[in-house]
Amino acid sequence: MDLIPAIDLINGACVRLTGGDFARQTTYSADPLAQAQHFEQLGATRLHLVDLDGARAREPRQLAVLERLARHTGLRIDFGGGIQTTAAAEQAFAAGAAQLTAGSIAARDPALVGEWLARFGSERIIIGADFKGDYIAVSAWTEQSTQTLPAFIAAYLVAGATTFICTDVSRDGQLQGPATATYTTLRQQYPAAQLVASGGVTTVADVAALRAVGMAGAIIGKALYEGTITEEELRGELAR
Repeated sequence: MDLIPAIDLINGACVRLTGGDFARQTTYSADPLAQAQHFEQLGATRLHLVDLDGARAREPRQLAVLERLARHTGLRIDFGGGIQTTAAAEQAFAAGAAQLTAGSIAARDPALVGEWLARFGSERIIIGADFKGDYIAVSAWTEQSTQTLPAFIAAYLVAGATTFICTDVSRDGQLQGPATATYTTLRQQYPAAQLVASGGVTTVADVAALRAVGMAGAIIGKALYEGTITEEELRGELAR
């Protein structure tokens, strides 16, 4: 299972939101490059980079930061936030993204994201399955769609997607543990899907539980910034 540190960006700084609420924001570092390089030094090979400004604006706003991180680290970066058009996707790839996470656009325009899967390949397009309760959340998590999480995943598997970042919005930034029961059910329903857990991963015990479920990856954000998973623990998990 891949452990993937996360950097969320607002105005070029590393922040974390609580429950996806922009009014509950904590800034951890003014230098995302230094933070990314630090994760790399600890043994990380991947990075989950989210443009929160772009998510609200519905167009990427942090491509310069993406380019800087791609140029000055060896991390494999998946980038998301505000990618609503093919032109924006091409810009993000040109800036150095190895993969893109299609979030709200995957719920709003599955035909377009299906075109991306065919054009760029399923290994480069991750489907962002952000959920709250049983339903997919959109618009920087401010709206709830009528699509259920299982139906959403099932439809995209048919469309050729293979990898899904499943973020429990209600747990994100809360440090209260991940939605392990939900992930267990999804793994049983869709064993062919590569599922990445996101939201609420707080301790190495959480990491172990997700590994036991058979998750392909786990994204860790606030737990690293707040120290509920220590650098030593992260280094050890990344070395597994």
